[in-house]
Amino acid sequence: MKGRVIVLDHIAGREAAALLVDGKLTDLLVDDDSAPRPGAIFRAVCDRPIKGMGGMMLRLPDGETAFLRQGKGLAPGQSMLVQVTGYADDGKAVPVTDRVLFKSRYAIVTPGKPGINISRAIKDDDVRDRLLACAHEAGVAEGFGLIIRSSAAEAADEDIIEDIAAMDALATAIMADTDGAPEALTEGDGPHALAWRDWVEPAKVVTEAGGFEDMDVLGQMVALGQPRVGLDGPAFMYVEPTRALVAVDVNTGGDTSPASTLKANLAACRALPRALRLRGLGGQVVIDMAPMSKAHRREIEGALRSAFKADTVDTALVGWTPLGHYELQRKRERLPLPAEVMEALA
Repeated sequence: MKGRVIVLDHIAGREAAALLVDGKLTDLLVDDDSAPRPGAIFRAVCDRPIKGMGGMMLRLPDGETAFLRQGKGLAPGQSMLVQVTGYADDGKAVPVTDRVLFKSRYAIVTPGKPGINISRAIKDDDVRDRLLACAHEAGVAEGFGLIIRSSAAEAADEDIIEDIAAMDALATAIMADTDGAPEALTEGDGPHALAWRDWVEPAKVVTEAGGFEDMDVLGQMVALGQPRVGLDGPAFMYVEPTRALVAVDVNTGGDTSPASTLKANLAACRALPRALRLRGLGGQVVIDMAPMSKAHRREIEGALRSAFKADTVDTALVGWTPLGHYELQRKRERLPLPAEVMEALA
């Protein structure tokens, strides 16, 4: 099927959402209840400072612990609101921030940061003026700020105003609930809500049960259980997570032409964001490029910048190692597909 299609379904009893572009699986969200979702808001209690790091360990409900990077001015026993920023490594505390945001499809309410901002992606002055008028009409509580997202550019005024009002009401209620024992105040958005919130470009939406099978999402998910990823022509790469990092190995396959290594490496740069995104991989990523001249490194860096600029997960391009590998640091916004899901695909 041509164009963009969003499929909302369930797999192995878990809520899931898939984004197809011209029939190709481009993004995938599968719920995982093994850890707090990014975006979830908790009332936490300060436990102990981490000397030398300036951070603070926090107590969450059900015996879980969290780590706040900036703990200056906090005291053990103090309660505070925090928001989950990503998934933790095995055995480590949940990463959180005290800069709580309330994000929806068209707007973000920012407690403690007053002011109205319009996404810089919106260039048209008339559109910016219209959105600013919507923001002023809706209004937010005193001490709150507001960011109008780029997705609001094509939205109806009443939808934008309604969205702002809903986020403002939620923020007002949550920010007033700071005292007490550790408690989960919001769960964070699941796959269906995230798809509505973040996949905002025009698309056909399929919500009928069995949509994953009908749209060949399941068939394309099967390949995610294998490390090998096909590239242009005979080239391929392996994407393999280890305990310490994600290792990527690029190969030319049977191509022995003089330009084969550069072609394979450029193809790997283009394909890597999708391969990591669909597999839910983050953290440190180390790429072993196919052997090539150092003169081609700048071209490779440009290809990586272009590829990850369009990716939805924050990724820092760190640079080359002395051994000629390229390193990335990727935010852990997702988890690898649960074992139950992979078993259901087998």
